[in-house]
Order: sequence, then C-alpha cells, then structure tokens
Amino acid sequence: MATWDDVERIARGLPEVDEAPTGHDGLRGWRVRGKRNLVWERPLRPRDVRELEELGGVAPDGPVLGVRVPDLDSKDARLAEDPDAVFTVPHFDGYAAVLVRLDEIDVADLEDLITDAWVHLAPKRVVAAWQGSRAD
Repeated sequence: MATWDDVERIARGLPEVDEAPTGHDGLRGWRVRGKRNLVWERPLRPRDVRELEELGGVAPDGPVLGVRVPDLDSKDARLAEDPDAVFTVPHFDGYAAVLVRLDEIDVADLEDLITDAWVHLAPKRVVAAWQGSRAD
C-alpha cells in the first residue's frame, strides 16, 4: 500500500520536479519544469462516482492519484495490468492519464508508474543524464 508520502518522495526525487497546487482547490500536484503535470491528487467527484456505478463499477473511497501516461495505448496497458489499483472514469476518456488507488498499489509499482510518466514529460537531455547517473 502506497501513501502520499511515497508519492512525494518518488516525484520530488526526480530531476526538475516541483510541488504546486493543482488549481483553486488547493490539491497537491507535482509537475515537471513548473508546467507539465506529472501526478496530482484527484479525489473522485460526485459525477465520477455516479458514472462508475452506472458502468457497474465501485468507486474507491480511499486516496486517488492522477498520473500521466505517454499515450492512450499505454493507458490501456496500465488499466489491463493492474485493474485493482489502476482505473479511469469517463472524464478521462481520450486523455493520456490514469487514476490510482493508493491503498491498492504497492510502492514499487507506484514508482514505476511515476517514473514512466516523468520519462515521457521531462526534457530528453535531463532524462538521459538521469539514466546515465543511475547506470554508474
């Protein structure tokens, strides 16, 4: 089971990631270079819950994290890989992001998901330098 502390540690451990509120609601978010949302706090809204239930799903009641993915194919793969922890709602149809039940994902899988999002969003030279430093 992952926590918000794990999210913060993983995200802030990546180069050029900072934390900033995601909007007027003051929810936490982490972004690359101050502008590209990487991961963010994404509680379900009443409409999300209603739509999930209409589709035969059950809305989680624990903490939910939004995470960018490279593309829609990656989104489909992530959804199929771990349907207990990773899900989506109709609001995210056509958008390259998934939602994550923090109390259902283990920390290693969360780290893979956040790191993959960062690799996709960060400048390529920054990614290459980071990967090179890890290979040493």
